[in-house]
Amino acid sequence: MSQTLHMSKITHLVFYKCKSKCLFFSLSLSPFSRDADPVVFAIRRGDVDAVNDLATSAPHSLLKENKDGWIPLHDAAHCGQAECLKALLRAHPSSVDKRTLQEQTALLLAVSCEHLSCVRCLLEAGADPDISSKNKETPLYKACEVENVEIVSLILSYGATVNQRCGQGWTALHEAVSRNNTEICEILIRAGATINLPNTYSIAPLCVAAQRGQMRALSYLIGKGADVNMQTCEGLTALHEASKNGHKEIVALLLSKNADANKPTNSGLLPLHIAAQYGHHEIVSLLVSVTSRAMLRHSWISPLHLAAEHNRHNVAAVLLKTGADVNATLAHSHTTKYADRRTTALYFAIANGSTKTAEVLLNAGASLTLDPVSPLLMAVRQGCVSTVSLLLERGADVNVRIPSYSTTFPVVIALCMNNLSLLKCLLDSGCDAFSCFTCKYGSAPHPASGGSHVRTVSSNEYPSSDNPTQFCEWISTPLMCKWAGLIIDLLLEHVSHVQLCSKLSELLDGREEWLAVKRKSLSPCPLQHLCRLRIRTQLGRHRLKSLTSLPLPDRLIRYMSLAD
Repeated sequence: MSQTLHMSKITHLVFYKCKSKCLFFSLSLSPFSRDADPVVFAIRRGDVDAVNDLATSAPHSLLKENKDGWIPLHDAAHCGQAECLKALLRAHPSSVDKRTLQEQTALLLAVSCEHLSCVRCLLEAGADPDISSKNKETPLYKACEVENVEIVSLILSYGATVNQRCGQGWTALHEAVSRNNTEICEILIRAGATINLPNTYSIAPLCVAAQRGQMRALSYLIGKGADVNMQTCEGLTALHEASKNGHKEIVALLLSKNADANKPTNSGLLPLHIAAQYGHHEIVSLLVSVTSRAMLRHSWISPLHLAAEHNRHNVAAVLLKTGADVNATLAHSHTTKYADRRTTALYFAIANGSTKTAEVLLNAGASLTLDPVSPLLMAVRQGCVSTVSLLLERGADVNVRIPSYSTTFPVVIALCMNNLSLLKCLLDSGCDAFSCFTCKYGSAPHPASGGSHVRTVSSNEYPSSDNPTQFCEWISTPLMCKWAGLIIDLLLEHVSHVQLCSKLSELLDGREEWLAVKRKSLSPCPLQHLCRLRIRTQLGRHRLKSLTSLPLPDRLIRYMSLAD
């Protein structure tokens, strides 16, 4: 007997005699197959006679394990070959609960593949329905996962433990609820499933339904008496979960079933806080009317703060429309967690780059003076020109100082770092550029250590200094000196004649392209520029912020804005 061997696939010839017959198998040596085993090959072909012959001639081959710990019984269950399964069980009835290396039984494999006839055969042979796999999945749990109603009923009829947990503490009911399968839920509950049984994290089936937006399962569980206010180990309720995940209809149903909107989590957050944080403004509208104002006052943070922090401008608008205090402050015990001691929702919005929310808050009357550090300074540090412009339009003091960081020049300039467009915005709005050129040493030599201990304002904390830092000291630091020429050139556009100190002169001399900046400082200012500066001084900073709204010709406005 011979066979052509293809170059692309190595074949393997196996012979055995049975009842005077010569059976021939051409078996591929695929690494993903156990077909090289004649028993397995016969099972996959559904050849019951061959399996029976092997049970007689080579019974031990029926218990041979592969590298994954599978015996032929597992293959029969996995392939759905019920007749072969019966033959194997007749030969070795004690193998019915044999486990693979993953601790899977033939019953679990049959359930996973939804082979009902194999499941029935194994259960009739005495398979234990409560043996779980390595990840603690039982046949009942797996049947709920694949949503096979017949198999669920069959397993339960053979005494499966209905409340057995998987690795994460989920029961079969948790799984059925997560699938929104109320038919299986009904079967499980009739069999004794506990409705409020929590998992490892104290999450009951009702919370799972709320979390995943499973309306049918939620309604069913409530109808069966599930506790709508049951809390997890973190204090979360079904209402918190629905509010977090944006399930508006679920929230409405829970509220209609007396869910308590005033139950805080362990961290003190109400469902309204959660909805605000995640930006679900329609849910916020539902929760506002049922949330206690007293509970909100005693919270360490307001929903408005959370909306501001996460740039939920629609939520902020809803909260303000329904009476939220735009100037509510963070509890003192929590302001200390921040280096800048932030306290208002406006500051939170700006610190997190939430420009649109900041505008909503400012339109509602948010104060610029309630935080220890001006919101403008945070906006400058963030480098957002649009936010800085917005704050300046609303009256922010461009020359505001930081008590813990003493400088002889406006600290906003230091916070700009090398952001020239932002610096120009501040200077155009009346930032005191002249103070950058007032040096106590003047043309005299500066002390050798003058700039050695100067700190830049670039960390998450505002640094402190015993002695006021001069502009020449700050601009000479290693971090800033490479930008000195560009910054000084921009500052000179906003001052009349000034005298550069020896340190600034030395700095400009250090690079050839900056010599033009030095010559500019030594040249007389044009009369047109001097007039412009004089008029800007007479107008004052507050009018400069709204220069475009003044009843002046466009050309004059451009002139005053340093555009011409």
